[in-house]
Amino acid sequence: MTSQLIPLVAAIIAIGILAQLLADRFEVPSIVFLLVAGIVLGPEGFGVITPDTFASLPAIVGLSVAIIVFEGAFHLRVENIRQASKASVRLVSIGAAISLLGTALVVRFALGAAWDVAFLIGALLVATGPTVITPILQVVPVRDRVATALETEGIVNDVTAAILAVVVFKIMQLEEPTVSAFLELFIERIGAGVGIGVLVAAIIWIILKYIDLSPGDAPRNARLVVLAGALVAFGAADTVASEAGVAAVATAGIILGNSDIPYEDQIAEFKGDVTLIVLSFVFITLAALLQFSDLLALGVGGLIVAVAVIFLIRPLDVFVSTRGANFTSSERLFVSFVGPRGIIPASVATLFAVELQSAGETEAATLLVGTVFLVIFTTVALQGGFARQIAEYLDVIPMRVLIIGSGQVGREVAARLENRGENVVIIENDEQAVERARSEGLTVHIGDGSDVEILRSAGIENAKTVVAATGDDKVNLFVGQQATTNFDVERVVCRANEPDNVEAFKDLGADIISSTHATAQAIDNVIERPSMARWTDMLGEEGDVQEVALTNEEFVNHSLEEVGPKLPGRCLVVLVTHDSESFVPEPTYVLKESDRLTLVGEFQAVQSGVALVRGE
Repeated sequence: MTSQLIPLVAAIIAIGILAQLLADRFEVPSIVFLLVAGIVLGPEGFGVITPDTFASLPAIVGLSVAIIVFEGAFHLRVENIRQASKASVRLVSIGAAISLLGTALVVRFALGAAWDVAFLIGALLVATGPTVITPILQVVPVRDRVATALETEGIVNDVTAAILAVVVFKIMQLEEPTVSAFLELFIERIGAGVGIGVLVAAIIWIILKYIDLSPGDAPRNARLVVLAGALVAFGAADTVASEAGVAAVATAGIILGNSDIPYEDQIAEFKGDVTLIVLSFVFITLAALLQFSDLLALGVGGLIVAVAVIFLIRPLDVFVSTRGANFTSSERLFVSFVGPRGIIPASVATLFAVELQSAGETEAATLLVGTVFLVIFTTVALQGGFARQIAEYLDVIPMRVLIIGSGQVGREVAARLENRGENVVIIENDEQAVERARSEGLTVHIGDGSDVEILRSAGIENAKTVVAATGDDKVNLFVGQQATTNFDVERVVCRANEPDNVEAFKDLGADIISSTHATAQAIDNVIERPSMARWTDMLGEEGDVQEVALTNEEFVNHSLEEVGPKLPGRCLVVLVTHDSESFVPEPTYVLKESDRLTLVGEFQAVQSGVALVRGE
């Protein structure tokens, strides 16, 4: 038996990696390919994987879930949560409650399920989870506030759904279930998980900070300590109270991810690779357990449940949760569409089904597994498979910027744009420069920026802005020519290293930044305009300047005197561009539909002002 399992496990992992490569190539979340691979390998396909293939599958799934949840929590930053705090808190509280109650009601009346089974299914389907959200966000680079809300919801709701489902299942087994018993079981598991997670995180932090892990192998040992800590947290908490382990690893991951620990980048990279392997294995294996007979047994009622979850319940909980948040209408629609279910519902439902069958409740077990897997299948196929297309249709993907050259200038520009939520790709062919840029969290496409095919493969055809920022004017001039003439890029910015070459760049019709002139201007500002120079240094942090096209119909044909009071405090319109002419407007100036307004002020005020001018 062991001799057969080894090649099977190796094949599953290889298929999982292939799924990731296909996902990167076609810009489709990898979960779609993993799900298809599982069905093909399962009883409904070639029958390579059956329910009896892995006798210890529950334990494997449990440890894999621990690694996956920890990795997702490790990347969740508190400062990002604050940016979307209102939406995040509502999604994991009000949104989760709407999802639980709404799904339970639909299951109850569409499938005729008993109330306890309906609430069990509703509790499981609260979870979205990092296993399905992260792959989507990898191919749909939305703004930080949207990604943070989805990631926070996924991590917290994974924990909530797992514990809620266990509590509901335990309540089902009581002779006299009560609200107090429900709350006691829920609080017990949350408390045990959070307490053990905090303790394990503190121990790991002390080990990494104050214990010599061997200078030669310190990064490797740090990675192993963190991995072992995550597994210990899960196992210890699960021993104290079933399913408390998910809360423990989520707590430990968030604490360590937001602590100043040594070798953080190496740990994050290592955890990402391990997560990819276990996610591939577990998702393919669980998908292989899917039996079409269980789905067909649901009939029309099953389709009603799936449609209600996707097109009614999810949009309702998102629009209620994001009301008043700093989301555009298009972003709210996108978040409404993105709610695929993944590992937690599949694994926990499978475990519960085994127990129900052992207790002689075969019908309830079939209903549970069939409904959960049907919703997983439909949400992954629709929401995962078409996430990119929906995002492009709703125009929620930030401006795509291509930067050629990852020197200090290129990386600084990329970092600033990334901080504003733009989608930035750097082209670089020097190996050391590539490693340096990637270590700073920047996306790098390896290749020669003066090669047209490299430009095309990096996405210049979809770029709104191209920045030629190398130290070689010949390369910058070539890139500028290609971007303006062959690819018709909306905005092209070229760095001129030598003042004598400025005229050649002007002939391109591109925006030119002369290193010499820019430095001289900066020095002049410090001498003659010190306050402005200091404020300019704070751009993107405390202060901001944004130019935005006027699309809000309520502002068109109204004077600045009328529009000004509607803008946020500490935000001013300092320039208006009309028919290529820029000027400081009088208060009586009447805004036209084609105008572009330059806003200056505090960072958050300017961001809100931009949204108002756009009519968002």
